[in-house]
Amino acid sequence: MRDPRITQLARNLISHSVVLQPGERILIDLYDTPAEVGIALVQAAREAGGIPFVGLHDARITRELQMGGTEAQYDILSASQLAFMQDMQAYLAIRGSLNITESADVPPDRMKMVAQKMRPVTDHRVKKTKWCVLRWPNPSMAQLAGMSTEAFEDFYFRVCLLDYAALTPAMQALQDLMDATKEVHITGPGTDLRFSIEGITSEYCGGSKNIPDGECYTAPVKPSVEGVISYNAPSIYQGIAFDNVKLEFTRGKIVKATANNTEALNRILDSDEGARYIGEFAIGFNREIMQPMRDILFDEKIAGSFHFTPGQAYEGGTDNGNKSQVHWDLVCIQRPDYGGGEIFFDGQLIRKDGQFVVPALLPLNY
Repeated sequence: MRDPRITQLARNLISHSVVLQPGERILIDLYDTPAEVGIALVQAAREAGGIPFVGLHDARITRELQMGGTEAQYDILSASQLAFMQDMQAYLAIRGSLNITESADVPPDRMKMVAQKMRPVTDHRVKKTKWCVLRWPNPSMAQLAGMSTEAFEDFYFRVCLLDYAALTPAMQALQDLMDATKEVHITGPGTDLRFSIEGITSEYCGGSKNIPDGECYTAPVKPSVEGVISYNAPSIYQGIAFDNVKLEFTRGKIVKATANNTEALNRILDSDEGARYIGEFAIGFNREIMQPMRDILFDEKIAGSFHFTPGQAYEGGTDNGNKSQVHWDLVCIQRPDYGGGEIFFDGQLIRKDGQFVVPALLPLNY
């Protein structure tokens, strides 16, 4: 029998996250995800009057294609997927990778080629469709989180079915405050960072685009970033595990980057010119997510965190003009158990040790 929480989540994704309308076509991409999930989403899409299409993916097969992939092969794949995506009004991706490092041994030049070739598909999906991306729980994710499989599954549904609508007034207040801000100053252990967000609008996410959700994001004025940041949440990017990432900035550019794997870090940052500039600044506040688990979709929403993202900016009002095939949400947690820290907007303390101090923002505290 299907877990009723799956049915509830599917209906939320269709009705709230992508707001599927009668007659609209939706592509549901399933990566190593149980059939029950796909069936629930197809049924929910039909209930809304939509027309569902489904793509099935296996991480091991994807890796094998990448290992020997050629430019001509990915030209054809990109063109066909773009044409299909252009027929969609909505998009959902459920990613349940059984091994988050499955692509770790794909040669870097192949990964770079694949990212470049598939970029038009991603760009169209982000710019032209109503979309949402989420993970699916499995024992591998539970292990990364340091939890039992059952406990992690309960955690997953608690996080994903959070009443985001109840947080809307406080999220809107944070967005309005960020829109009115010119200068940001962030301090903490190994971090002293200054940058401008003047003229770049912000946007809060409360159950759309990503599930779990709980962030408000904007972007720095590209050349304004000065100082140093030390990230304290572990990360996996392109299948490689990174810890203790530290970046130093001059006139917006990352001029020095170190980590447990400094060589791989700098190789990613040298992917193109935009990879050494920041495309996003966001504050995370999902009270149900307290610890990192090397999964960006969860970790970037951690209560009391912020992320400062090398690479591609979001399209739209939060776009600072930075273009890159890289978009890497590196996370810094500022709660006392991670060393604390402060965020100032135009000299005013906004958040201390992970807790907002502005009255209108208090509902976002953990």
